[in-house]
Amino acid sequence: MSSTATQARSGASPVLSAIIEGVGYWSRGLPSWAAAREFVAGAEAAEAAPGRPSPQLLAANERRRAPDTVAVALEVALAACQDAGRDPATLPSVFASSHGDMAITDYMCATLAREPRTISPTRFHNSVHNAAAGYWTIGAGSMRPATAISALEASFAQGLIEALAQLAAGDEAVLLVGYDGAATGPLQDVSPSQGLLGAALVLARAATPARGPRLRAWLDQAGDGDAAPASGKLSVRETGNASAPMLALFDALACGHDRLALPAGAGRILRLELAHD
Repeated sequence: MSSTATQARSGASPVLSAIIEGVGYWSRGLPSWAAAREFVAGAEAAEAAPGRPSPQLLAANERRRAPDTVAVALEVALAACQDAGRDPATLPSVFASSHGDMAITDYMCATLAREPRTISPTRFHNSVHNAAAGYWTIGAGSMRPATAISALEASFAQGLIEALAQLAAGDEAVLLVGYDGAATGPLQDVSPSQGLLGAALVLARAATPARGPRLRAWLDQAGDGDAAPASGKLSVRETGNASAPMLALFDALACGHDRLALPAGAGRILRLELAHD
């Protein structure tokens, strides 16, 4: 038994668990979880692929107007639900993003500084951090709770903790989505982020008969070795994106690895164990 597992079992931190029923993934050149897994196995990415997904959950006019971050979040969310065989309208959801849409944030700041009365109402309502969660509930026709979380590099880990806590509180399954886009303007200096990236999981209670990798998670103190950058192929390819820390989990799912840690903020890490089918 590992020292970390022993610590978890000693009661130092509650151990939360789930079954990973479905996975969604999108980055430029890797427009699906299947493409991402093939890339990890040695295939080439389609680098000439479109620069943003086209989420079918939205009507055509909304699809064109939606920010890139909303488009990628909805694309992977729907893909994860389809992979799990779940009706999107039935699932509570957690959307985790470090920065929301920084292109719109840059537009808002620049416009307020120069001509504040010319702010676009459409771009204003897309500037809120829960824009993706709002589009999701409308597009999916969901009346279930939706949560938006931001915690910088710890955003996905904190979103995962929230989703696992909802399962422990009685929900049968929860949708978790992580996403971020590129920084523009002066924000590139203070909150750097490159490319467009989204990934999603449908998590089910461990007690259900669902099939998929079993996940166990608990908080621990961060150590020197935990600060090393993730070395998986997906993590290395998207290392400039603000949501890249979540890719350690998706690399592990693609490779069949069973242990990893995600930054969880304030000197803490979220340790994960995976048991694959």
